Amino acid sequence: MDNREKIATLLTGVTGVPVPTANDTIYIKAEHLNVGYANEVVVADISFELGPGKALALIGTNGSGKSTLLKTIVGLLPPMEGQLLVFGMPPGNNHTRIAYLGQFHHAGFVLPLRAIDVVRMGRFPLHGLWKRMSREDDEIVLSAMHTMGIEKLADSPLLSLSGGQQQRTYLAQVLAHQADLLVLDEPTSGLDAGGRELYLHAINDELCRGASVIMATHDIKEEAALCHQVMLLARRVVAIGAPNEVLTPDALLQTFGIVIGGEQKLQVLECLHGHDNLKGFEPKKEAH
Repeated sequence: MDNREKIATLLTGVTGVPVPTANDTIYIKAEHLNVGYANEVVVADISFELGPGKALALIGTNGSGKSTLLKTIVGLLPPMEGQLLVFGMPPGNNHTRIAYLGQFHHAGFVLPLRAIDVVRMGRFPLHGLWKRMSREDDEIVLSAMHTMGIEKLADSPLLSLSGGQQQRTYLAQVLAHQADLLVLDEPTSGLDAGGRELYLHAINDELCRGASVIMATHDIKEEAALCHQVMLLARRVVAIGAPNEVLTPDALLQTFGIVIGGEQKLQVLECLHGHDNLKGFEPKKEAH
């Protein structure tokens, strides 16, 4: 049992509906992809595949290219060079199958929307803006709010909620979509420990039902360990592969430019590699 499976065994919850049957074996396929803005390449030569029921964590400093790659995948930015296919088509053609959570959305609404109104927006890509919500839609929305622990906030104005409560609301919106692919940009930003635990439960359920997840995160202990693959970015691809293969001291140094040391380092490495496999990661003793 790998570390992702170990973490998954600790997570329980109600699994969502199965992903609709399709002939997709690869949800995202990138080959020698360059992403960026205007004429500036932010990250070059990205190659990876992501299939159903799999999760990929993008890890790097601010400005390393994580958000740029995610925006390219959902079609907000055009690929600069190379090939990128999402469900076998160029990005931007699969809005009904993709749920996207970007950054800096908390101040995006000036209308007097309630929390439940925001979560209901997760159903809009499937039915359109003006179609009346069905009883099934309402049940899905309420279930998503329950999953993120905000069902009691349903009638609360969005702007009256704390930042963490708003983040839970947007995560519930993503879950309400019941999409095949979840594209999440720092999804645990602003969440407390309880919110992060609920989020990990939810992501585990999404993977169990066959959905795929690609997320940008700074959490190399829990979120990355739950993923099947990790991509380290530093305006280039430092490494990509299984967490216990990629998250090495050397790769983390190349990614962040600093050495992660002390108790934090040992906790991360123990989570990823197991307590009995830490030889070589122990800090060297200084000579006297």
